[in-house]
Amino acid sequence: MTNIVFMGTPDFAVPILRQLLHDGYRVAAVVTQPDKPKGRKRELIPPPVKVEAEHHGIPVLQPTKIREPEQYEQVLAFAPDLIVTAAFGQILPKALLDAPKYGCINVHASLLPELRGGAPIHYAIWQGKTKTGVTIMYMVERLDAGDMLAQVEVPIAETDTVGTLHDKLSAAGAKLLSETLPLLLEGKITPVPQDEEKATYAPNIRREQERIDWTQPGEAIYNHIRAFHPWPVTYTTQDGHIWKVWWGEKVPAPRLAPPGTILALEENGIVVATGNETAIRITELQPAGKKRMAAGEFLRGAGSRLAVGMKLGEDHERT
Repeated sequence: MTNIVFMGTPDFAVPILRQLLHDGYRVAAVVTQPDKPKGRKRELIPPPVKVEAEHHGIPVLQPTKIREPEQYEQVLAFAPDLIVTAAFGQILPKALLDAPKYGCINVHASLLPELRGGAPIHYAIWQGKTKTGVTIMYMVERLDAGDMLAQVEVPIAETDTVGTLHDKLSAAGAKLLSETLPLLLEGKITPVPQDEEKATYAPNIRREQERIDWTQPGEAIYNHIRAFHPWPVTYTTQDGHIWKVWWGEKVPAPRLAPPGTILALEENGIVVATGNETAIRITELQPAGKKRMAAGEFLRGAGSRLAVGMKLGEDHERT
């Protein structure tokens, strides 16, 4: 029986691990990232893949630096015939890539060579794409650049968020792996090199990218909001204070005021001017130090001081 080592960390990887087990493969070990402190108490929380592996009684390794010999040798001790990765979060050393009989393969959430990197789901929505997908490819020492074994397209609905699309792609990745592995193990797949000229990148999200730029067209801002919902969440500022913008809607509005200007205060939202004739109605927000709330609730409370004509996003952050 093929000896598989699975490497993955977040929720995205859990259905893929489950699919391997459902299909009857022997998963000799799971490799995932170390537990991380979370919350005010800084309690150590295990990665979702670790929780799933322990549920099935699979040995778990949590290397801090997989490229260190004393850490990757622990993986090699399981004598893997195949290594399957999905959002593991570390670059594998050549010693690991070369060891398995059937190589190392990765389940990546984009239609490679587009959107190589750690945040392909965010960028697919942020860039306004109408489709993305999953690619299974051989791993090499360059980021997501290996030869492709299989791909499947997944449409992006206009209402999709990074959360909903994440779940669709995770399920699509599990199904594609189930279809691809038998062919790979039987030597019935011809790998296809990626076209380097078409390569684009989706690096991990930085804090400064979470801030809304009201000079952008309304359609682009709407894509930004849903691409960062429910994590890490976009934000704007008002009089120096941060508002997390959890959700918003596109609404038509004449260009009568500069971008960032509050155009209307409505029961169901705060309408804000953008760089074109598509305004954004903020319907759900979270002021600094407060709970997440509907915009109407905010306007009846702390937001009652707001007025049409005030500006968002121009000032320095205070909180």
